[in-house]
Amino acid sequence: MSTPIATEPPRNVPHFSIRPRKGWQVINFAEILAYRDLFYFLVWRDVKVRYAQSILGIGWAIIQPLFQTLIFTLIFSRVDSLQDQGGAVPYMLFSLCATVPWSFFSTSLNEASNVLIGQAHMITKVYFPRLILPVTAVLGKLLDLGIALVLALVPLIWMGYVPGVGVLVLPLLVVMMIFAASGLGMLLTALAVQYRDIRYAMGFVVQLMMYASPVIYSTYSVIPEKFQLLFALNPMVGVIEGFRAALLGQTSMPWELIGVSGASSIFLFLFGALYFKRMERFFADVA
Repeated sequence: MSTPIATEPPRNVPHFSIRPRKGWQVINFAEILAYRDLFYFLVWRDVKVRYAQSILGIGWAIIQPLFQTLIFTLIFSRVDSLQDQGGAVPYMLFSLCATVPWSFFSTSLNEASNVLIGQAHMITKVYFPRLILPVTAVLGKLLDLGIALVLALVPLIWMGYVPGVGVLVLPLLVVMMIFAASGLGMLLTALAVQYRDIRYAMGFVVQLMMYASPVIYSTYSVIPEKFQLLFALNPMVGVIEGFRAALLGQTSMPWELIGVSGASSIFLFLFGALYFKRMERFFADVA
């Protein structure tokens, strides 16, 4: 019978000690870059999981904006004060140009705000920059946005509204949505870890934000001119009005609204990331 041989731990072996930091912290972009392979994997996994064993597949990318557009057209186009929101543009197209970006923003925000609770098995077992999770949850929805946007061009072109050079602004508007959804997602998911009420209130919050955004109405027709820039602090205001201007080509690009909404998106992203980093040391304990 063999007897175990006592061995000493190896010497001169480098080791790392990971300890939580307190207070507000600067975002470590170099660390995030070092984990870029994990970043790409999580985005790709989100896309694959969403369509795995799905009957409709990519059809889900158009169901939500399509049904929202149909409901808005059937209900709100009959309201006298909303009939002329699109001017000469049919209300269905007027609404469609808003529901495409809004569907991306709302689903991304819902996903990002619940990502820490949904990925608790990861954050309690292995270390990686947790900041990656809410951002990948948003980027994973870009495929849905691209599919919905391409298919939205079909009724637009069929009804004679061929987008012009304004579509070149769409990448900027998409980046604004990514910043806004990621920032709010980081803030809400950090709060949801400690306060589970956030998770259950998200449906109400997103619905409230929809009515606070020009999805079913026009900023220029409903909001007084002196309050329009203040209204554009909602980052989706500049995005939605920019989408309408780019796709319909009936109005000039609302650069003032886009500028204010863009600045608001950057602020939300930075504040959300800083708050996320501040609360990060508690995630593994309470997730």
